[in-house]
Amino acid sequence: MAVNLQSDIIELRRSLLSMGAIVEHRVNDIVDALIDSNLETADAVRKGDDEIDQMEVSIEAQCMRLLALAHPVAADLRFVLAVIRISGELERIGDLARGIAKRILKLTRADAVELPPALIDLAFGSRTMLSDVLSAMTNEDAQLCRQVRRSDQRIDDIHKTVMVWARDEMPKSGDSAAMAIELLSIAQRFERIADLAAHVADDVIFLIEGRVVRHQPD
Repeated sequence: MAVNLQSDIIELRRSLLSMGAIVEHRVNDIVDALIDSNLETADAVRKGDDEIDQMEVSIEAQCMRLLALAHPVAADLRFVLAVIRISGELERIGDLARGIAKRILKLTRADAVELPPALIDLAFGSRTMLSDVLSAMTNEDAQLCRQVRRSDQRIDDIHKTVMVWARDEMPKSGDSAAMAIELLSIAQRFERIADLAAHVADDVIFLIEGRVVRHQPD
């Protein structure tokens, strides 16, 4: 089977950017669903995970084909390896959005829930990190990737604030404890989305500069 490496790499890049756009849309929707207690939007996110899964499978197949038939080297090899990692991380973000959707549906079918401000900050912060890293990936902007990596510490700090809130809320009543557990589960997933956005930033830096920065401070 003939392979045109540069043409296939362009197509692979297009596929990855399309996947990123869909994942970003899902995360945007799930943040809006949380803030607005929107059951319809949450249910759409819950049902939309298969599309993202199939995109990851397709991208991985494209990468394996290039590795097997084109034997890319140097920057082309870095690109293919980075795409494999990034597509997997994007798929996991899609899974996390689906998990948040399930919990929103469970919460909003009960009494009205007052969200702790820290959870709202966490949701917006995670969404911003994902948006920024996808922009950095599109524009091959290593500096923006480093900004995303630094933002992860702020998200960790906000997550700790949500944990303190949940600890204080749980003893109030059985209903309060159940609500706090669900909101804490949502917070944990947003924190994990931010972690994965930071991992994508690491991968984009590797793609641009050929440097492995994962597990290293900026």
